[in-house]
This record gives sequence, structure tokens and C-alpha cells, in this order.
Amino acid sequence: MRELSDGKNNYRDDLRLRVRPQFEHFSLGEITTGRVEWFLRSERAVSFSRAHHSRTILNQLFGFALRHDAIPRNPVQGTSPLRRPKGERQALTVEQINAIRDAAGRWRTGPDVKGPKPDGQVRDIIEVLLGTALRIGECLALRVCDVEDGPTGMTISVTGTVVLRTGSGAVRQDHPKTEHSIRRIAVPDFAADVVRARLAGILTTDPERTIFANRAGNPLSPFNVRRTFRAFLELADLAGEGITLRWYRRTGATVIARGASADAAATFLGHGSTAITEGHYIEPDRSVDRGPARLLERTLRRVNPDTSLFSTDDGAGDDSALDFFDEEDIEAA
Repeated sequence: MRELSDGKNNYRDDLRLRVRPQFEHFSLGEITTGRVEWFLRSERAVSFSRAHHSRTILNQLFGFALRHDAIPRNPVQGTSPLRRPKGERQALTVEQINAIRDAAGRWRTGPDVKGPKPDGQVRDIIEVLLGTALRIGECLALRVCDVEDGPTGMTISVTGTVVLRTGSGAVRQDHPKTEHSIRRIAVPDFAADVVRARLAGILTTDPERTIFANRAGNPLSPFNVRRTFRAFLELADLAGEGITLRWYRRTGATVIARGASADAAATFLGHGSTAITEGHYIEPDRSVDRGPARLLERTLRRVNPDTSLFSTDDGAGDDSALDFFDEEDIEAA
């Protein structure tokens, strides 16, 4: 387990804190399907995503052992399937969006606030997340050279992600979570305005510089962004709602799926389930569908948003169409 954990940066903490303590005193032959089932049930009692992540780690570990003939079968394969609980909301409401926007604008701006004033980066980041449905790492990895702004609107290229590495901090990785995540998407006007303002304030001419950066010009840490976002939630009286930055991605998926289709949402979010495999001799289609951006602009803009897509039903009908987004994101996390 030690060798595998060292090679899996994103899973190291979960492996060390949750999975290893449960199984480190057993030999491989003693780790039965029943023991794994009991562990996953205890994880599921905490949350679905926690159990899903632990199951993924165990499946990778035992798959490795199976390929090296250390065990005759993978004990994870016989465990009960994990089902997301019905009605578990993971998309923001219009009221929550507005409350967080208001809190982000007010955070640490009073006359009694001590220390440096906020630079507004996290406030702008959540606006870009709302308009693009990017993963937080993808958003923080956006560079000056990834933005194309023309007469028909803004387009961004998603080509990397920001990850945390021991001893290095936040670094830009030159590829996103999955191969299907490399994509070009249109940006709605309300988010494009934020990007333009950020670009105008960048003094360096380095096209490789990330749009959101610390004082040293390096990528922002996702950990620090999440910490500030939690402060926004506190100020908006939403701290107990379980809201995370990932809810912005689900919100974008919901709007596009309701206004267009689940396939359109999958393409916009960069999921492999609807990706088209192109032959070696077919010229790739470089056009960008601006339809999803128009839906996001109409529904989520600051001024006079059209909230009809949020009022079509209670959202329960979207679960089956959108669950695969959550599943693939958890696998890639």
C-alpha cells in the first residue's frame, strides 16, 4: 500500500487516514468481501462521496494485487453497489447564488476590517465557475493564452489543472483530470466580463501566466480558495447547507441539461460519455457551440436573470440524467 499511495497524490490522505487504518493489520488473504462491505457501509453512513472515493481506492489497490497474482479475486467486486440518496441536492438555487454573490462582495470590506483588503480573486473565481462549470483546478489553471475574445464572444481552452504537490505547493499541471476534459467552450457574458477585467489588470506580458495568481505570480492554491469560499458561506448564512465549489459545476450541468440536453451538458463539462472518437484522417471540428453559454447567460446573469429553468420542477427528474457527471468527477477527483 505504501508504494501505491506514494504514486497517487490525490488519494494519499484518504488512503493514510481512512483506508489503511482499517486494513493494515490483515494479510491480503484475510481481507474478504465481507470486511470490505462492512467498511464501505461505515463510510456510506458518513457520506456517499466518501464511500465512493474509498471504494475507488480499494478497487485500484486490489486490482493491482490481482494483476500480480497476489490474490485470486478482487474482494471489492462482490460488494453492494453504492446508490446516491434520492433528493440529495448538489445544485445551487437562484437565492443561494445571489446570497453568495452578495456575501463575496461584502467580505472584509467594512471600516473595522484590519489587515490587507481582499483582492477579489475568489469573488471572481466563483463567477467564472458559475459561467463555465469548470472544476476548481481547471479554473485556477486558466492562462492568458487560453482566452480568445472576438466579435462573437469569448472562448476559453481547458488544457490543464492546478494540483497540490508536497514540497511545491500549488502547481499547474499541463493536462486536466481526464483526456476528455481537454476542450474549448464558449463563455457567457457575465463571466466573460470578469475574465476581461482580470486580464486588464495583469501587468506581465507572459502568456503562460495563470489569470488567477498569488503575489509571486504562481497559481492560487485550491485549498486557500475553498477556505475563503467557506467564509463567504458563513457571511451568507449558508454554512450549514453543505455547499461546496463543486455545486457550481452541478448548477451549470443542470441549466444546460434542462435547457438543451444531457449530451450538451456532458460535452460542455468535458465528460467522456458523449465524446466522439475521431479517425486519424478526419479534421477535428474546432467550432464551439455557443448554445450552452447563452443558456447560462440567460439563467445566471446578475441583472434580470430568467429563472424559468429552475422552476420547471423540483429537480428530481434530472438526477438520472446528471448522476453520471458526479460519478465521473468523483473518479477523477
